[in-house]
Amino acid sequence: MARDTEYILELLVEYGMVTRDQVDRARSEAAASGGTLDPVECLKKDGSVQERDLLAMLAQQYGMEVIDLNSYEIPQEVIQSLSPEVASRYKVVPVMKRDDVLTIAMSDPTDMETLDALRYLLGTEVDAMVASKDQIDAILDRYYRVGADSVEGYLQELTDGEEIDTTIIESNIGTKESMDDENAPIIRLVTQLIIDAFKMKASDIHLEPMEKRYRVRYRIDGALREVEGPPKYMQANFTSRVKIMARLDITEKRIPQDGRIQVTVGDKDIDLRVSSVPTVHGESIVMRILDKSSIQLDVPKLGFYADDLEIVNRIISLPDGIFLVTGPTGSGKTTSLYAFLNTINTTSRKIITVEDPVEYQLAGINQVQVDRHVEMTFAAALRSMLRQAPNIIMVGEIRDLETAEIAINAALTGHLVFSTLHTNDAPGAITRLVDMGVKPFLVATALRAVMAQRLLRRICPNCKAPHTPTPMEIRMLGLSQEYLDNHQFYKGKGCDRCGRTGYKGRIGIYEIFQITEDIGKLIFANEPSGVIREAARRNGMRSLRDDAIRKAEAGISTLEEVIFVTLMDEN
Repeated sequence: MARDTEYILELLVEYGMVTRDQVDRARSEAAASGGTLDPVECLKKDGSVQERDLLAMLAQQYGMEVIDLNSYEIPQEVIQSLSPEVASRYKVVPVMKRDDVLTIAMSDPTDMETLDALRYLLGTEVDAMVASKDQIDAILDRYYRVGADSVEGYLQELTDGEEIDTTIIESNIGTKESMDDENAPIIRLVTQLIIDAFKMKASDIHLEPMEKRYRVRYRIDGALREVEGPPKYMQANFTSRVKIMARLDITEKRIPQDGRIQVTVGDKDIDLRVSSVPTVHGESIVMRILDKSSIQLDVPKLGFYADDLEIVNRIISLPDGIFLVTGPTGSGKTTSLYAFLNTINTTSRKIITVEDPVEYQLAGINQVQVDRHVEMTFAAALRSMLRQAPNIIMVGEIRDLETAEIAINAALTGHLVFSTLHTNDAPGAITRLVDMGVKPFLVATALRAVMAQRLLRRICPNCKAPHTPTPMEIRMLGLSQEYLDNHQFYKGKGCDRCGRTGYKGRIGIYEIFQITEDIGKLIFANEPSGVIREAARRNGMRSLRDDAIRKAEAGISTLEEVIFVTLMDEN
C-alpha cells in the first residue's frame, strides 16, 4: 500500500488534529524504529490521533464515505465479484455493486494507484469507501480463503471459466513467479494481457508509450485494435516485467533488443517473440504470439481452390528445383511452407530446414536455428546441411547472393528447395534474384515456381448479410453490370463476436507463377518483370486480385477487403 505519509501529516496539522511538535516527535520515533513504523502509526500509537478521526478526515478530504464493516452485511454475490488473491493483495473488500460500478472498502484513501490497478485488472469502474484496517483484515479472514491455490482460481476468473493451467506464469526465466513478490500486481497484469490477447486470437501485442498515456493494441485478423491499457505510471514496471520474461537487459534502454518468452496457457504452448525499440517517450514493445497448436499444416485448408491446389501438389512433388513463396511480413509464408513440408514429410525423405527463428517445431523434420553470434548464418547452415544428404531443404529466407547461389546449386544437384523472398508479386522474384547478382540462366534453370500470397479477412458468419457493391467498389474493380447481375456479394454488419468489425479469421489468396519453357526463355534473356508477368498471365496465371475476387464471389470476404489487400499489387 502506498501511503502518502507526509501529505497526511500536513493534513493533520491543517485540520488542527495535531501540532507541529507532535509531528516532529512522531518522525523521530519512526526513524528510531528502523522503518517498522511510520509517523502516522506513531501518532495513533501514543493516542495523539484516533483511528476513527483519521479515517473521517481522509474520507472528507478525498470525497469518500466512511463505512463501519462490523455493522454491514456484504451480499454473497458482491463478495464473489473479487477473487481472494486480488482482495488479499490490495487489502480491499467489495461492499456493493451497482450498474457495473464496484464499490470497495480500503483503509488508505490516498492510495490512488490501487484504485487505478483495480480498474484495469477488473475492467470495470471502481469507487472507494474508507474503513479501518482491522475491519478490512477481519472481513478478509471471514469471507476469503487466501491460499496457494488462489492463483489458479484467479486465472480461472480471468478466462471466463476456460480451463487455464497456472503455468501461464511460467516462462523461460526458469521458475514460477512468487505471488508474494512485491511486484506481483504487475506480474498479474502482464499475465492477464497475454491471456486476453490469446483468447482474442491476436497475432501481436503492441505496448506503445505515448506522451500522456500507455497505449496497448492487439493485432487481430491483421488489423490493430486498441484495448484498455494500464495507467501511464505503470509503464516502467510493465516494460521491466516483459523484458525480464524475455531475458533482455532491463538496464539497457538505448538500443533495440530482441528476445523470446515461452508460456503455457491450459494445454497449449505459446511462444512470444519480443522486440523492444527505444522511442521518445520510452521503450516500445511488440510481442508476436506464435500459438503452436493453431498452425495449419493441412494444405487443402490454406484456402486453395481445386485448380490451384492441383498445381501446388504437383510442384511440391517434384524431385528437385526451387519453389519460392513471396509476400510481406505477416502474409502467412511460413505457415504455407510448413504445410508443404508436412505434406511431403515421409520416412523415405530426409528434410532439413534452416530458419531465423524456428517458429514451430515439426515432428520428423530436422530444424536448424540461425545464430549470427557464432557465425551460423543462412549460408553457413545451408553449406553444412548439404553434407547431411537431404532430399528436401527449406531456407527461411534468401537474403543475399551467397545464400541464393548455394540454394540454386542445391536445386541443380538434385535437391528440392523451399524458401521465401520479400516481393510484391510472384514474377517480381525473378528481378529480385537477378538484382542480388544471380545469373539469369541459373534462375531460369533452377526455379520451378513462385507463389505470392496475402491474407484476406473472412466475413464474420454471425453477422453476414447481403451487400450491394458501392460505386467506388465497382469503379476500383472494373465490374460490369452483367457481372453484378450474376453475382451476390456479402458484408459483415458487425457484432459482439467479431468486435464490431464484420470480420473474423483470415484466408489466403494466391498467385502461382510456373516457370514454363517460354517463361524460362524470357528470364534467360533478362526481360523486365512486367514482360514476364504479361507472359505468365497469357499462360493462365491468376493474379492475387483474381483469386481475391473469387473468394468475394463465394461470400468468403468482401469487395472492400479485396481492394484494400490487393491495391498495391494491381498498381
